[in-house]
Amino acid sequence: MRTYGDRVAVVTVTYSPGRTLDAFLDSLAGATTRTDVPVILADNGSIDGAPERAARERDGVRFLPIGENVGYGAAANRGVAELDDSFGWVVVANPDLEWAPGSLDVLLDAGARHPRAGALGPLVREPSGAVYPSAREVPSLLAGAGHAALGPVWPGNPWTTAYRRSREDLTEREAGWLSGSCLLLRRTAFDSVDGFDPRYFMYFEDVDLGERLTGAGWRNVYVPSAEVTHVGGVSTGKPEVSTRMLAEHHRSAYRYLADRHPGPSRAPLRIAVRAGLAVRSRLAARAGR
Repeated sequence: MRTYGDRVAVVTVTYSPGRTLDAFLDSLAGATTRTDVPVILADNGSIDGAPERAARERDGVRFLPIGENVGYGAAANRGVAELDDSFGWVVVANPDLEWAPGSLDVLLDAGARHPRAGALGPLVREPSGAVYPSAREVPSLLAGAGHAALGPVWPGNPWTTAYRRSREDLTEREAGWLSGSCLLLRRTAFDSVDGFDPRYFMYFEDVDLGERLTGAGWRNVYVPSAEVTHVGGVSTGKPEVSTRMLAEHHRSAYRYLADRHPGPSRAPLRIAVRAGLAVRSRLAARAGR
């Protein structure tokens, strides 16, 4: 097993992030008292020049061109692989976040208190100030079906509420998985599960990671005393991209559930799940037009 130091680095996956990247980097400077926190921009083919400019104009920011859009998890893995063994902690985060003052230090302190924490996640706020349910339970097939079917029309249904744990107090606790929009990862834990599964282009890579960390004996710890605000993606906000991402969400959902129900005897179940997700995807796309 590799031995790591106690330094921390940040990997953010970029895809034409626009000015949100500047806000991310500006706020990161106030999120920790550590003075040497390098940032790797794992770039999936940006065309707006923002990542190159940030690396050119800012100390400690490195541009890592992937060459094509390989997806979130695969790009994050490549960014982490660039770090030497002095880095025992790595943040994987979206570039459209803004950090609250001291928030990264709060996460690192929690990591020291929880030696079996493989992943730690902050409280995530939406631009309105509302709290996003970023620490959730691993979905069972029944709960996932209930959430998928009823969530859009009955947000308070018991399956969605249980899945999101939206009625719980905002206290430091273990979760089944944490939002991949902002994760502090212990590298020994990340290594133990071989990082993100690159088969997930986008969505569910964080659910899958959280479940595999738990299976390997690590914990996913929600730390709401640390806060970030998820401003929202520039690159995924365009209508044509949003439609493609909606389809990708349902594709990833099927992969996740199919992986957990393998074998010939479960084939009818997988067929039913695929058909149900296809119907939901078409309805959601129609509603978004």
